[in-house]
Amino acid sequence: MAAWVPADAMGRRVLCGTEYGTVRYVGGVPPTAGIWLGVEWDDPQRGKHDGTYEGTQYFKCRHPRGGSFIRPNKANFGVDFLTAVKGRYGLNEKQGAQNGTEDTCVFGKRTVEFVGRDSIEKKQRQLHRLVHVSVHECAVSHAGQKEEISRTCANIRHIDLSKNLLSSWDTVIDIASQLPNLETLDLSGNKMKFPSTSVSVSSAFSKLMTLALNQTEITWTEVLLCAPGWPVLEELYLTSNNITVLERPDNVLQTLKLLDLSNNQLLYGSQLHLLGHLPRLEQLILRNNGISSVCFPDAEFGCKTKMFPSLKNLAINDNKISQWSSINELDKLPSLQVLECRNNPLMDTEKNPETLRQLIIAKISQLEVLNKSEIFPEERKGAELDYRKIFGKDWLAAGGHWDPVRNKPSEEFLAAHPRYPSLCLKYGAPEEGELKGHQPLTLKNQLLTLTIKCPDNPEQKPVVKKLPESMTIQRVKGLLYHLLRIPGSELKLSYESSKLKGKEVELDNNLKPLQFYSIENGDCVLVRW
Repeated sequence: MAAWVPADAMGRRVLCGTEYGTVRYVGGVPPTAGIWLGVEWDDPQRGKHDGTYEGTQYFKCRHPRGGSFIRPNKANFGVDFLTAVKGRYGLNEKQGAQNGTEDTCVFGKRTVEFVGRDSIEKKQRQLHRLVHVSVHECAVSHAGQKEEISRTCANIRHIDLSKNLLSSWDTVIDIASQLPNLETLDLSGNKMKFPSTSVSVSSAFSKLMTLALNQTEITWTEVLLCAPGWPVLEELYLTSNNITVLERPDNVLQTLKLLDLSNNQLLYGSQLHLLGHLPRLEQLILRNNGISSVCFPDAEFGCKTKMFPSLKNLAINDNKISQWSSINELDKLPSLQVLECRNNPLMDTEKNPETLRQLIIAKISQLEVLNKSEIFPEERKGAELDYRKIFGKDWLAAGGHWDPVRNKPSEEFLAAHPRYPSLCLKYGAPEEGELKGHQPLTLKNQLLTLTIKCPDNPEQKPVVKKLPESMTIQRVKGLLYHLLRIPGSELKLSYESSKLKGKEVELDNNLKPLQFYSIENGDCVLVRW
């Protein structure tokens, strides 16, 4: 008896054992008898050829060895949504509860918990009470009988449909249209066919707020064609797709607060401008996008761009940014508070990670968190004072001057250090004494000559020590233990500047180096216990 083949088998997703693929051919393959399925596999290692057999090309593959033929009885064309739900949660009439393995789904940093199969009998015995559903890897391929979902479990609000056999966006609409309260939908890992032309707007996603389309091979053009059907969408995850070119989202995605485009190789970094007019976008994730530079040409140095008016959180890890000019540009973002920028070539320009961090902090005025580490006011002040001092000689050489009338730094200097004038306004222009003999950034481990005094113990004579700028307060306390035989945990340190007699600054962070507090040669470290 011949194996059954669905009438719409062409283009359908299939599962063969543990391997996923797409049917590209249905028919005979002479000289063999019977029907064959020509399958293009997701994993090219599973295939044998490119769709050509004995000199005849039956179908095409993107990979030269990505395809093979299988008999229809070897292909699993999947099940309807409700059958998968019943099977997953042990609610089939002839099926007992099974132990669950997948009960969470991660959207960015937020984890949504789905009801596990092992707890369904206790928590949700009736399908109509289900709110969170996970049918991850349950071979869902179609919606099933008309209106059956809405009659059975219409209260579902959150669905994990990742890694199934959904072949088209129309199938997703068929399922979602029966779930009027749907808020969260994860379709990641379903290599679907999306609309290629404008389609009538469906009300299926009228309440959808979070949508994950990672690894679905969707393009940005297809996103924009589907987007009119997402009127209240706030979070959109599009990682690892075929998105290389962006277009401006006009009249769509206007409610979006989070967009994740990671692992899409954008052809041009300047395309980011096309996303700059999403009015509510607060978080933009651009990890591993091949971005080599960032620029907002609509704003002059020291001014804010009109693009990304609400953007607070930006992740640009694992890109190709190599110039400080891109960091300067980020200061133009009017609302930026959180930045992740690890694993860019720029990060290799400074041997000392702490120095690198201080430079970024000084260059971006509103930043509150850098690479997941909070920036406290004391750290910002130290970074800005150091920056003002470090580049003071360059400022003077470029035409900078303490006299406001004669202060005319060159365009080249302002392009490299656009925040320098505002730092001078904030702290005053650097004095000549501050700049005298200052070493460049690459010599941050220079020695400081400091006097160590114990003001509350006059019998303890002052000691002069040479300490590296990079020495942490914790290590200074360790050195003092050998000198005074007082445990470091009992020591309280402060310092008095040689220029500001009588004014003490507390050294209150054990993890910070001396240079963080802008201590200079000739200053006095005060020790109390």
